[in-house]
Amino acid sequence: MDYGGGYSTTSYGAQGGAGGGGFMSGSQGGSQPNKNTISRDTLRPCTIKQVLDASQPHPDADFKIDDVEVQQLTFVGQIRNISTQTTNITYKLDDGTGTVEVKQWIDSEASTMDLEGGNSKNNAGLVENEWARVWGRLKAFNNRRHVGAHVIRPVTDKMEITYHLLEATYVHLFFTRGPLDASGANGANGGQTDGQYGGDGEMGMGGARGMPNVGPNARRVYQCLKESPQNNEGLNVQHIAASLRMPLTEVMKAGDELLTQSLIFTTVDDTTWAILEF
Repeated sequence: MDYGGGYSTTSYGAQGGAGGGGFMSGSQGGSQPNKNTISRDTLRPCTIKQVLDASQPHPDADFKIDDVEVQQLTFVGQIRNISTQTTNITYKLDDGTGTVEVKQWIDSEASTMDLEGGNSKNNAGLVENEWARVWGRLKAFNNRRHVGAHVIRPVTDKMEITYHLLEATYVHLFFTRGPLDASGANGANGGQTDGQYGGDGEMGMGGARGMPNVGPNARRVYQCLKESPQNNEGLNVQHIAASLRMPLTEVMKAGDELLTQSLIFTTVDDTTWAILEF
């Protein structure tokens, strides 16, 4: 599936929504690129939380996600608010991991005829509570972050939302834990390569023993989510706190750790979580 906007191919070994809708081999040929040599203009799929958590060593420096410089990024989100001004249209987007403002600047000469009639042709379908895909650059002004949109368009196929979150997860794991073996998900040595993704001999992220950079409370919460009976919506933090006899504030901190590591995801609301299976 080509998601339009002229952004169809990325440089990290996944095809950014072009044609196949899957993680197909790109121009890298399966080799692991050096983080420091990847072009800053590589299109990076991400979540809004990654946008908000991006580091910036100093005000004039490029932002970094997973210690990799990024300028061009893409994400999806539900439109919570639209504010139209003389020079720009500001959209407030929420993807379940956070909210961010997206500004689309108005080209007065090119857009006058469209805007005089009401809505610009390019903005048709961009209404509150509907989903949109954004391509743009992360910026900061007066210590507030926003995304300057090159392209923003409505999401017409809801499977695009799932596809994007999977792609963002794939790229995050690529940069934080290294690429998969060229021979496949399990590598040439069978299940042994699962260890590089924190499995410690178990499939995917199924075992809490290999989870990187999380504290003991986060491990307990993860284990609770893994072992407790639940439906497709996962477990609410109140249930987890009661099951573990852990203060609610500690459960929330543990959940933030797991969300940051992409080990769990929010479902029906920000306080209901489920394990992200690989």
